[in-house]
Amino acid sequence: MISLQATDFELFDVPVQYAQDRAQLDARWKTLQREAHPDRFAAEGAAAQRVAMQWSVRINEAYQRLKDPLKRAAYLCELQGAPVQAENNTAMPPAFLMQQMEWRESLEDTESVDGLEALADEVAAEQGRVQQTLGDLLDVAKDPAQAVGQVEGAHVH
Repeated sequence: MISLQATDFELFDVPVQYAQDRAQLDARWKTLQREAHPDRFAAEGAAAQRVAMQWSVRINEAYQRLKDPLKRAAYLCELQGAPVQAENNTAMPPAFLMQQMEWRESLEDTESVDGLEALADEVAAEQGRVQQTLGDLLDVAKDPAQAVGQVEGAHVH
């Protein structure tokens, strides 16, 4: 039996990398949840059900981290000794802040559905670019310190 202290990647039996197959994560989550469901342990008593509940919570926490690209990147950085401190980091890159301001202004000035869709496409393209960069930094360059900056910047809303 795998330990509650196992990493999310060990728990889900997936490679320790940024690139993940979402369908594989979803399928593994369902399997793990089925195996750890407290109802399966009803005959074994309250203690066994409590342990099953701990497992269920742990599985859900891991799933939430692994399925979200930013949370997964932050978790990988942390595992590699470069923790992300987005909530403490107020020194955002000026270019990033300018981009945020431009998007907010565009949103306020947009009065058409087409304008909103174009803005949504632009934001989605930038999100894709950040995710590609994170994949390159974490999986190819093996540079969690550089990835931290990308994750911290991407956490600003």
